[in-house]
Amino acid sequence: MIEIVFLLEERSAEAMLQGLLPRLLPEGVQVRYVVFEGKQDLEKQLVRRMTGYLVPKARFVVLQDQDGGNCNQIKEKLAAKCVEAGKPDALVRIVCRELETWYLADLVAVERGLSVSNLARLQNKKPYRSPDSLPRPSKQMARIAPSYQKVGGSRSIGSHLDPNNTRSHSFAVFVTGLQRLINKN
Repeated sequence: MIEIVFLLEERSAEAMLQGLLPRLLPEGVQVRYVVFEGKQDLEKQLVRRMTGYLVPKARFVVLQDQDGGNCNQIKEKLAAKCVEAGKPDALVRIVCRELETWYLADLVAVERGLSVSNLARLQNKKPYRSPDSLPRPSKQMARIAPSYQKVGGSRSIGSHLDPNNTRSHSFAVFVTGLQRLINKN
């Protein structure tokens, strides 16, 4: 049996993954979530939590928002911590800007998850064709879906996200990396 441990910056990522992963993972894959209280907490505790995890063949995924930081530097820093913890094969993925970017890349999922009419028709408009470059995706989400709340909205939208959607490069890279991790011997 495969066990995947997700080390997450925030509760909203867990809520989204709980909806998305059942459509991505084959039956029999065990999933665990370790949720931190933000980026600083994740970075501070990552090595200790990974080394303290006692399931021998567990596979690790670290997921953090980019926000305003440098994506490559953030990833390198987290990857170095994984190496320090003795888990050099951990999958480290950075969400371009914020988790809401992934939602803006799939307005059908937002429309269905939040029961907001006519959002899908916006998908071919400039900000939604390739939302990874938006500076503040959470503000854009609040504008087009005022009912969106970070954790509850993530839970509702996650189960509708299309795993094959490539409008957000960081989402596509996350899905591809996760599939590789699952299929690794």
